[in-house]
Amino acid sequence: MNWITLSEESQLEQIKEQSKQQPVVIFKHSTTCSISTMAKNRLERETPVANTLFYYLDLRAYRAISNKIAEDFHVHHESPQILLIKNGECTYEESHNGISMADIAVQLAD
Repeated sequence: MNWITLSEESQLEQIKEQSKQQPVVIFKHSTTCSISTMAKNRLERETPVANTLFYYLDLRAYRAISNKIAEDFHVHHESPQILLIKNGECTYEESHNGISMADIAVQLAD
């Protein structure tokens, strides 16, 4: 898995623009949560969906960015959480044990 670190609020505008060309997944991870670690490990063991960018946000270090994500994409904050961004909008979000690469692939197939 080639994560792109999400560490600047300004990257959210870049993500919106990138998502007009290819899907973008944001994975919000709490480094102190065992469920979050399990979800991250599960994603990393699976083959990433082709032609999709994967961003990683460390919630402990960048909580303000997580708050901005919730505001910009109209989602409730969860941890762990994935968001699928297409055409500048969040088209799918999932949290906790519902996070899987297979579900991301299904969403992209629609």
